[in-house]
Amino acid sequence: MRLNRITFFSILAAVVMLNQPVSSAPGGGPGPGPDKKEPPKKADGPQMRLQVKVLENFEESEDWRARSTTPLGQTKIRKMVQRGPIASADNPDEAPASGPDGDQCDVNKPECSKTPNHILGVKTYFYNRGFDRVEVKPPHEFIIKGKARQFSMWVLGRRYRHTLSIKLRDYRGKLHKLPLGRLNYYGWRKLTVTIPGWLPQSTRFSMLDKNLQFVSFYVTSDVHEIGGNFYFYVDNLKVLVDRSESNYPGSEIKDNW
Repeated sequence: MRLNRITFFSILAAVVMLNQPVSSAPGGGPGPGPDKKEPPKKADGPQMRLQVKVLENFEESEDWRARSTTPLGQTKIRKMVQRGPIASADNPDEAPASGPDGDQCDVNKPECSKTPNHILGVKTYFYNRGFDRVEVKPPHEFIIKGKARQFSMWVLGRRYRHTLSIKLRDYRGKLHKLPLGRLNYYGWRKLTVTIPGWLPQSTRFSMLDKNLQFVSFYVTSDVHEIGGNFYFYVDNLKVLVDRSESNYPGSEIKDNW
């Protein structure tokens, strides 16, 4: 009788052990417990890498030049120290980043505390309404590394209906003009333009520094505005760049030898 009880409990223990779940890891070792999670797998394929690049913060803009279509009046530019805060006329909480690289600036950093904030002022004279314009050029064209998605600039308006535009050069050498918007408002405002899909950009030629280039920005007079002197001020010229297709192992080697 005692032997039958021992046999019964032995069989019962074996059945219970066989019904318990067994966790094992590759190689025969114990697997992760119920509270341990396996590390997430990395996503395959290139990830989107959108970067904001500062083309010009106008801290060293002495070499910029302005040219007007009318010989009347005086056309010139002036690098000026910012007076008062730069904030959006529509949204006071929106303001340009104060860092040297376009990021939010930490006041404790020496590069932020020692760098004064300058803006670029442009003075011109419009005579023929709807025709005259003033074009402002940098000392050299800015080469965009990667695919440009959007250009932006902070502009101080005086409620004139003149139109601000930018001029770009594609890798084939053809010029394209894109409007940023009208200046019919008071105060500062961030004007942006999205690069259309029909504008040719090729990452194949970006390795040769033959991709999109920023040429200039210009203001065209409005047909309904009276002629005379016209002033406007700009700051923080930036571009939103997508470099997901140009960053890969071996992209550091340039095909320009």
